[in-house]
Amino acid sequence: EDKEEDESKEEDNGSQQNRASRRKNYQRKNRDGKKAREEGSQKKDRGKTAPNKDQKESENKEKKTTKRGKEGENKQKKGRKNSTSSASSNSSDEESLSEEELAMLKEQVEQKKKLISTMRNKPWRMVKKLSVLREAQDFVEKFEGALGKGKGKKLYAYKMMMAKKWVKFKRDFENFKTQCIPWEMKIKEVESHFGSSVASYFIFLRWMYGVNLVLFGLIFGLVIIPEVLMGMPYGSLPRKTVPRAEQATAMDFSVLWDFEGYIKYSALFYGYYNNQRTIGWLKYRLPMAYFMVGISVFGYSLMVVIRSMARNANESTADGDDDNFIFSWKMFTSWDYLIGNPETADNKFASITTSFKESIVDEQESNKDENIHLRRFLRVLANVLIICCLCGSGYLIYFVVKRSQTFSKMQNVGWYERNEVEIVMSLLGMFCPPLFETIAALENYHPRIGLKWQLGRIFALFLGNLYTFLLALMDDVNEKLAEEDVVKNITHWTLLSHHNSSAGNDSTVTPPPLSPADVPRGPCWETTVGIEFVRLTVSDILVTYITILVGDFIRACFVRFVNYCWCWDLEAEFPSYAEFDISGNVLGLVFNQGMIWMGSFYAPGLVGINVLRLLTSMYFQCWAVMSSNVPHARVFKASKSNNFYMGLLLLILFLSLLPVAYTIMSLPPSFDCGPFSGKKRMYDVIQETIELDFPLFVAKIFSYVANPGLIIPAILLMVLTIYYLNAVSKAYQRANAELKKKMQMQREEEKNKRNNKASTNPMLQDLEDLLTPSTKTESPPKQAEDKKTESPNGSSPVRKPGRGEVLAGSPTASGRGAAFTPPSQVFVTQPRTLGIRAPYPGQPRPWGHPLGPVPGRGRGQPCY
Repeated sequence: EDKEEDESKEEDNGSQQNRASRRKNYQRKNRDGKKAREEGSQKKDRGKTAPNKDQKESENKEKKTTKRGKEGENKQKKGRKNSTSSASSNSSDEESLSEEELAMLKEQVEQKKKLISTMRNKPWRMVKKLSVLREAQDFVEKFEGALGKGKGKKLYAYKMMMAKKWVKFKRDFENFKTQCIPWEMKIKEVESHFGSSVASYFIFLRWMYGVNLVLFGLIFGLVIIPEVLMGMPYGSLPRKTVPRAEQATAMDFSVLWDFEGYIKYSALFYGYYNNQRTIGWLKYRLPMAYFMVGISVFGYSLMVVIRSMARNANESTADGDDDNFIFSWKMFTSWDYLIGNPETADNKFASITTSFKESIVDEQESNKDENIHLRRFLRVLANVLIICCLCGSGYLIYFVVKRSQTFSKMQNVGWYERNEVEIVMSLLGMFCPPLFETIAALENYHPRIGLKWQLGRIFALFLGNLYTFLLALMDDVNEKLAEEDVVKNITHWTLLSHHNSSAGNDSTVTPPPLSPADVPRGPCWETTVGIEFVRLTVSDILVTYITILVGDFIRACFVRFVNYCWCWDLEAEFPSYAEFDISGNVLGLVFNQGMIWMGSFYAPGLVGINVLRLLTSMYFQCWAVMSSNVPHARVFKASKSNNFYMGLLLLILFLSLLPVAYTIMSLPPSFDCGPFSGKKRMYDVIQETIELDFPLFVAKIFSYVANPGLIIPAILLMVLTIYYLNAVSKAYQRANAELKKKMQMQREEEKNKRNNKASTNPMLQDLEDLLTPSTKTESPPKQAEDKKTESPNGSSPVRKPGRGEVLAGSPTASGRGAAFTPPSQVFVTQPRTLGIRAPYPGQPRPWGHPLGPVPGRGRGQPCY
């Protein structure tokens, strides 16, 4: 039985060995057959000689392979005892081959990955790039997971799958973030039809909306919500209750429209907030939070504006100088070939057209030549007229504010008298910018420079109006402070008399409490200032929307539908369609933001009103632009950065901080309203918090830091640092300008060299063709004899001339044939001969070196 089992095992091993040998023989036959076919095809291509020999050789090879296979089988039958060892060796060979294949496969995968990463840099056509890229990606996806074994193979495939998923997720997330940018498509549509200058206003509006949203979150989350949830309810204190004399008309529309009645005694204004040091079960320090939020509004705004200016400056310097080959770049690189939406394609087409108009205007303005003396006179005249308008508007506002103070002391005053200040300021803001634009037509500036001058003048108008309003308002505040002293005494006497009357009665009977509505109260000048700023903001919103409806939409409808039956062309002449007023809208936005910064300290709800205003303005003005306006007659390109807008905003921020800082540091707060009532100055809340809530050494540190002896040197150090950094930046700018000049000069030199080479090469070729006959005639006959002689070792045979070739020194070159050579002035059109002629100095040999026994040598004996 053991023998039978051994024989069966040997037979199984032999059968396995026979199968392996048959596979090898089959592979060898295929290889030999392929080689024979290749050799046969090569021989057929060469001359198709000796086909029978090739067939016989292939047949002999096949016979030899069959004989080898039979001999291998006989050997396997004879040597069954050694079959186990041979099978193990064959299996090890197969394993080694598989490892080699895996290594080769890994190298190929890495090469394909490298090819995919460097595909952009290949100087191939796009069709070839796409085909090669698809093949490489398919190869990587197919064989990348086969680089491991067993569990490692599955783990590697899982890792590669997760890596691809992660890359796809990051790409999708970036696309999602781009789509989440608010109003991006609206702004792109406006830019494609009206140019980058109009789109820059909407980008600036979107940025202002984001800033105000953050400010609203600070004020709403840290001031309004804690007071509403944890503070005393309405009607519990005199500051939170409408007086008895005003309760009958507190809900009338006319009263609410003037922000009186219940709105005045709400959380929208400063006077509603209590002066308790802590409120609620959280012991929230509301006065300290109110003061710090008011300071942080200015601090955050300053930080954001400066950061935005720095980022825009970096982007503008990183973009480089694009003043060279503008039209070529726009012509050949403007279109986006990834666009698949027809509407997007239309917008892109309109955008490219608009950009060409912008570049054409820039080119025309750079090449313009005019009378400089007349231009200077007109510009001086325009500035004088605008200064007169600014002075007149400032005087008008001061007069109206003084008049409104007299109206406030009168009774039964009409609606116009109550809102005269807001109406006059809104009308000045509506009519003065078009007047400035009409006067600016005398200056004939470039549109971009003219926009900056217009912005500066309107900014001066708004700033003058605002500060005139503030100066007149400060007079009203001083009057209210004087009135407050009288009311304070009356209030104390009223409370004291009520307390004495209750104490004089029988102690067993509790006196009725004094109603908060019956308590005399002061004028609360902080709330009055906040109401004025809220009125200005709301009136500005209404005037802006009415101007858009009447001045743009109704005007466009009139021109569109009445043009068919009118005496002249309304679209080409007066009134025509309106253009979008960039300067007026930008300065209106900046002026409104300045009022928000100043009024948010006295009216915390003012920031919420501004957020709603900006949100509705984006939709309303985008609709008005696309439906009622036409592009500017002189389309111009806006600056790459909005730093000019940001500079105006930074200036208005600084000027808005001054009145608030003055009231905080100088004026005493009201005695019966607001979170700082009962203190001499508003900033005393900081000292109170430090003394009661911090250790003693912290108070000492703050007292040392607040010493003027430290503050003044710190300010001087900051000024010197700013001066140093400004000087360094100017030095860098000069260095960059010099480097740009050097690079441009080097580029021009290279261009001139290429042009000179391109112009000299045809001239040299013509000279060569003209001088070819003379060199032929002057060549000695010895050269021909040297050519006919062989080399000593006989390694270089004599090269016979072919048809149409004539050797140098032959009779046709230096005998009778010399009479047939063309003159030197005539171009030679016959084929070149093989005669040797010396090259010109600095020129390469036209046909290279002739063949010889040593590489790089001519015919003849080798030189060592």
